[in-house]
Amino acid sequence: MFNLLTIGDALIDTHVFINNATLECDINQQNCQLCLNYASKIPITNSFQALGGNAANVAVGAQRLGLKTTIFSSLGDDANGQMVKEALEKQKVNTDLLHTDDRTPTRYSVVLNFKQERTILSYHEKRDYDFHEDLPKIDWVYYTSLSQGYETLQENLLIFLNKHQNINLAYNPGSEQLKNVNLVKEVIARTNLLILNLEEAETILGKKLEDSDIKTFINDLLNLGAKEVAVTDSDKGAWAGDENGVWHCESFPVEVTSKTGAGDAFSSGYLSARFYKENIDTALLWGIAASSHIISASPTEKTPLNKKEMASAISKFSSIKPTLLN
Repeated sequence: MFNLLTIGDALIDTHVFINNATLECDINQQNCQLCLNYASKIPITNSFQALGGNAANVAVGAQRLGLKTTIFSSLGDDANGQMVKEALEKQKVNTDLLHTDDRTPTRYSVVLNFKQERTILSYHEKRDYDFHEDLPKIDWVYYTSLSQGYETLQENLLIFLNKHQNINLAYNPGSEQLKNVNLVKEVIARTNLLILNLEEAETILGKKLEDSDIKTFINDLLNLGAKEVAVTDSDKGAWAGDENGVWHCESFPVEVTSKTGAGDAFSSGYLSARFYKENIDTALLWGIAASSHIISASPTEKTPLNKKEMASAISKFSSIKPTLLN
């Protein structure tokens, strides 16, 4: 039996750190472009490779917090696929549901780190996902980013979940899935916990937060069928709510080294708290603490918090309390 099954692409991230670049932003500093000299050799200050992909990161983060986790993902029969498997096993994530596809290489990405932010060059090749209903007993499913060709998997997943109403579904759609909002909404209708960043939420609702207040925004997402919604917005913190109300928690005041992995850390913290039957306000604290730890850690040492470290991180910033919005 497993407490959590994550479903999504696992990959290898190559992180590259650069200083010789510029940002070109609009007047509101909202939309920025990373600019490099064309046809030039750009020096880097550091680089390394690490396990990546939402499903892999959340599986590792939840495992560190005491959940027994397994992952379904499709890997190529290549060196990157072997690296992914070994990295997951090192973190004690069960890999029995990893599928090897010798026709399609393992996904990879290049992460350009500049001034504490990251720009991701991501490789998505169409895949054949060999998903079936012969699964071990599980408490939660975390369904997230996949490549082209995910539609059949999603259809079969929904059939499986509708047959097993006792299994909770957490959902964080990836960029490929968000290209078809109607299919995303089909999953939301069966979702127990919807976790999004603000940009993803705006894409699904087809409107900007500035056109509405955050409470209405959360309620609009709940009206799509999700029983609970959490929305993150970088240094503004996160909001979460259900039919009983919406909570907000500020970000912890930490020094940011790199924001890579913040969203997955929040998801693993928040979801783990809900698995342990913690209330929404406490789950927000777990999510914020987990993401704050990751963004302030050395880029090469982003090990997620364990339960003892989680309690210590929350205690360190005990003045920050989630508030219920009026």
